[in-house]
Amino acid sequence: MAEDSTSMQVEEKDKMNEWVRLTTPDGYEYLIKRKVAMCSGTLRNSLSAESSFSEALSNTSHTTERAIIVEKLCEYLTYKSLYESAKKNEEIPDFQERVYPEISLELLVAADYYDDWPMQHAFQRDAMRPNLAQARLPAKPEA
Repeated sequence: MAEDSTSMQVEEKDKMNEWVRLTTPDGYEYLIKRKVAMCSGTLRNSLSAESSFSEALSNTSHTTERAIIVEKLCEYLTYKSLYESAKKNEEIPDFQERVYPEISLELLVAADYYDDWPMQHAFQRDAMRPNLAQARLPAKPEA
């Protein structure tokens, strides 16, 4: 009987860990699946079981962005999770059509913070560039 209650507690804990709560300073809370939240590098690091962050223990991440920004962030993470394994010939709808122009700059700043993939890509691109100090410039043509 003790084994049954222990296994039920483990199952309940797993179900609780399936969801992540994002809170905003203006009092809104958003629940998203953990799998979806893990599409964000920042959320993945803070919610990781190996980290000692309070977010990992409580499955709650306190954001500094307004609710409308966090809502679009959740929508984008869901979009990314849904289409990241899409086949090349599969048509993927454009996400930009869902972004209101009034919040685009604020959303860009939040996306840069929460989703570090483009930043990693830029670092890889910079690492592949030749060192300009070592590069030889072509000789100037004589006049």
